[in-house]
Amino acid sequence: MSSGKKVWSAALLATAMLAVTAACGSGSGGESADGKIKLRFSYWGSAARQQMTEEAIKKFEAKNPNIDVEGEFSDFAAYYESLSTKVAASDAPDVITLEIRGLREYADRGTLADLASSVNTGDIDPKVLATGAIDGKQFAIPTGVNAFSLVVSPTELEAAGQKLPDDTKWTWDDYVNLASKISEKSGGKIYGTQQSFNPAYLQIFAAQKGEPFYNGNKIGVSPETIKEWWTTHQNLIKTKGSPDAAKTAEIGAQSVDQSLLATGTGAMGMWWSNQLGGIAKKSGKDVDLLRMPKLPGATTGGMFLQPAMFYTASSKSEHAAEAAKFIDFMINDPEVGGIILSDRGLPASSKVLAAVKDKLPPTDKKVLDFLDKVKGELADPPAAPPKGASAMEDILTRYSEEVLFGKMTPDDAAQKFITEANASIAG
Repeated sequence: MSSGKKVWSAALLATAMLAVTAACGSGSGGESADGKIKLRFSYWGSAARQQMTEEAIKKFEAKNPNIDVEGEFSDFAAYYESLSTKVAASDAPDVITLEIRGLREYADRGTLADLASSVNTGDIDPKVLATGAIDGKQFAIPTGVNAFSLVVSPTELEAAGQKLPDDTKWTWDDYVNLASKISEKSGGKIYGTQQSFNPAYLQIFAAQKGEPFYNGNKIGVSPETIKEWWTTHQNLIKTKGSPDAAKTAEIGAQSVDQSLLATGTGAMGMWWSNQLGGIAKKSGKDVDLLRMPKLPGATTGGMFLQPAMFYTASSKSEHAAEAAKFIDFMINDPEVGGIILSDRGLPASSKVLAAVKDKLPPTDKKVLDFLDKVKGELADPPAAPPKGASAMEDILTRYSEEVLFGKMTPDDAAQKFITEANASIAG
């Protein structure tokens, strides 16, 4: 979950081209002027995340006085472009934060070290841990878990004279109808919801029809399902439950902080559960998580657990043991858990989660309660997707906007999306 996806394709292409000419060796690690070991740690996020992370780093340095950790922080939009350039130039950070959609790209390129024997993963759910493994090697350690869910403001629903839906029964038509009523009752000041083109949304929708998003190195979603998915988007615009295509495209390029719900101009939206706290803080309103709507007759809701992000280590780090030690600390130290809380997903370590459970802010406790409530319905965490999957949101958004703007028919757009997406992941 984050904005800034469009840098992916170009950044990864640049990496592939640069890697051919990049010199061997590594510019990571080294020593500080005072003789201490220096570790470089790359991550993205908000100013709040940077503050938390710097506090966690100070804890690590206090316990490991011979190691200095240098955070290489950026916003999400710039993160992967910068990382790709560093990796291609053999200047990878010692510890690298990644998402699941980019994991295989970096692992297959030989960028990442196998952490199986150097990080304690005994308190992480094996199914969650397995998402960081490729071809039997544990390249990545999950920081925490989340689920792509529907976020709602009860206050906005009440103001529009609407009740919270029974999310164990509601359908996509119910969702569209509720959104349109909210928009209508507010006189257009509040939109019922905003559109989402996140592949996780299509993955959930397709699962309700018994289709996987990926089938090996091909898209497993049928053209008919994609067109049906777009029908929900089109109906939201027709009923004014969401903004029109132009405003939708404008919102889509912004971060969650600029979302309709966060800025007080929307009542619902779809985000990863670990973003609930940020939405609540920005909007200043109470927000809740709901199950995603379902297709009539669907035998599964299609929702799934997924690591919010991973910690990985450079295979060329000059300080592999120290890099692994830092990752172990960030994953397993209860004090760090008390600092970071659910910012990187609810802690993957069951011991850390138990230690911080009572310290979680009210909104984060809602996330924990929600995931506990739906855990029996959630599909197993997915394996790392094929190489090229990092471009999927950009591709899906592009064709979705073509349909909503009326520039392409759903039939034509669905076929072209599948063709381009398959080409992206074919390798």
